[in-house]
Amino acid sequence: MSAVNMPTSGVRRDPVLGVQMMMLKDQVAEQGMWAVLKRVAELDLHAVEVSQIPMNEANTAELERGVAELGIEVAALSTGLARRPGQRMDTLEEDFDKLVADCRRLGCRFARIPMMDFSAMVSKEAVQAWARRLNPYAHRLREEGITLCYHNHHVDLHRFGDERIFDIVRRVAPELAFEVDLHWVQRGGMAPLDMLAAYAGVCKLIHVKDYRVTALPREALELMDAGKVTEGYDMFVNIIEFAEVGSGNMNWPDLLPAAADAGAEYFLIEQDLTYGRDPFDCLADSRAYLRSIGY
Repeated sequence: MSAVNMPTSGVRRDPVLGVQMMMLKDQVAEQGMWAVLKRVAELDLHAVEVSQIPMNEANTAELERGVAELGIEVAALSTGLARRPGQRMDTLEEDFDKLVADCRRLGCRFARIPMMDFSAMVSKEAVQAWARRLNPYAHRLREEGITLCYHNHHVDLHRFGDERIFDIVRRVAPELAFEVDLHWVQRGGMAPLDMLAAYAGVCKLIHVKDYRVTALPREALELMDAGKVTEGYDMFVNIIEFAEVGSGNMNWPDLLPAAADAGAEYFLIEQDLTYGRDPFDCLADSRAYLRSIGY
């Protein structure tokens, strides 16, 4: 299921396979956006989601060139609700017009909130207050032809009473769509297939991220033998790594068709940590696996 041309009105297409550019932020800083986009295209990936990379004129111009010359689609641009200390990302409260202009310039139909503020995660009331602030911006973006998506983590599966954080956000901010990170859904204790079924129709962006459990390190045994049982057990419960797609435990042959049925327009490979490997090598392995199962 390779990328196809942009659909005509009312015609559904297969999800376009791409990369979450957070993986390549250091390479963009060192080599420039254009050089990185050429390597992405050489990997037979057809879209990029921009995250943790400044949307300055140089990067934006090279993204525009990538669209025109390489046929790469800009799947989504990242945005926050309000600026936080140390944050480089454009925000809805301060940069709304710039975000719209960047999306139009790049032919991008999605913006995405990478995560809610940590201060919003602590109670049901805090989640609701955050979502209420976000919903009007989602409405304004929709009027501009841009869909705002909320990206989940494992914390979004926490329940306040009888509602998960994910469900609270959906109820309070109905103008939002979702970017479902299937790794974080599984890590949060919900079956990804159940999540896709529950949110069918609003799952516009999908993070294709794998999840593996590593061997118990010898250091854990040494700590336990030394009487430091708590420290050793902490290592035991954290033998989890982000993985190249196909090298972990996620059931991609079932998950990807279900994600497409749930409304996904982009499948975006992401690996938060590569543990010393070149991220392009990790992407090449992920791409080879996805090709082996028909993508």
